[in-house]
Amino acid sequence: MCVYYDLGGEGVAYHDADAKNNGSGGLNPADGTYLNQFRMNEGVDTSYTKFHDAIDNNPYNLVEPPENLLYIGWVVAGEWFNMTVDVQRAGVYTADLLYTSSGGGDISFDVNGKKLTGRVTVLPTYNASDPIAWRQMHHWGLMKNLVQVKLKKGVQVLTLHVLTNGHINFAYLDFKSKSG
Repeated sequence: MCVYYDLGGEGVAYHDADAKNNGSGGLNPADGTYLNQFRMNEGVDTSYTKFHDAIDNNPYNLVEPPENLLYIGWVVAGEWFNMTVDVQRAGVYTADLLYTSSGGGDISFDVNGKKLTGRVTVLPTYNASDPIAWRQMHHWGLMKNLVQVKLKKGVQVLTLHVLTNGHINFAYLDFKSKSG
């Protein structure tokens, strides 16, 4: 789950272009509920899937996301976030990404501060048939085998870098051993 990025704040656990969380406490008003106020005092922009008015349960989804699924959104080029992972077995892994992207974009990954991948292209989920323009950022897709990486056993810090703008929302990365 991308929203469970590391603790530590701006420049340590993440970099965000502005200090305001545009989702929690912004789009989602601070009303005392867990989802609306999730990490609202941090710069990373977080929100959650909503199943009213065909927002995230619209007919243009490539996959149906779970309701109330937290995700990172409003990302722009240059932003990044760290996720500490505990790799149980060294080996080659593939990762699936649950996301939305009205324009497609490029990301990359580091592990423990060292380059893990080159440029990885996230495909757009744009659908010209949708008559509601803002909903282009809510067409959910699943990129299977987005990336293949070799990971060592143990606790490591995985960094996701946003290289180009694409109105991408990141819900989760699902890593699977390539050998099993």
